[in-house]
Amino acid sequence: MTGRKRLFDIIFALVLAALLWPVFVVVALLILTQDGAPIFYASERMKTADTGFQLIKFRTMTVAQNDGGVSGGDKTARVTKTGRFLRKTRMDELPQLWNILRGDMSFVGPRPPLRIYVERFPDLYADVLHNRPGVTGLASLYFHAHEESLLSKCVSAEQTDHVYARQCVPRKARLDMIYQTHQSVCFDMKILALTCASVLRWR
Repeated sequence: MTGRKRLFDIIFALVLAALLWPVFVVVALLILTQDGAPIFYASERMKTADTGFQLIKFRTMTVAQNDGGVSGGDKTARVTKTGRFLRKTRMDELPQLWNILRGDMSFVGPRPPLRIYVERFPDLYADVLHNRPGVTGLASLYFHAHEESLLSKCVSAEQTDHVYARQCVPRKARLDMIYQTHQSVCFDMKILALTCASVLRWR
């Protein structure tokens, strides 16, 4: 990560935190009153091929013991009413401003993968994670909806894992490598603008 990109991330994250703190409060209270504690969900993701971190989101699912893996159709029943709204608007991602300020993530980059897939595909992720993972990116823009469609048809954790590993991981990696080739602050700003536009179109 270049110094310019890191400076942009810090400044933009601080500005958004200052502007959006009322939204944080409202969402936190909504989760607490509608679904109970905990408000946040933390899950290990990989910053590099061998370094993990705790990614923070607003909780969108009921709590389950030994929860892990990719979310597919097998977990649909656990998504709360509040969680469905937060996922559609991507407001569940807002706490990742903390991850950005900590240096775990950038605003734009490959989505941070689970350790199990980094260990399963070490050569692929050694290249993908050359860039710091991001809240959004080319894969998020151009493959997220198709990924959701593929995984929504899965009825077990095993099927979800199989579909994600075979059909999602390689396609997302190709898009991430295209981003890596063309990476610049201007390109990042374009991706952020397109991400905001896609959310606003849904709303």
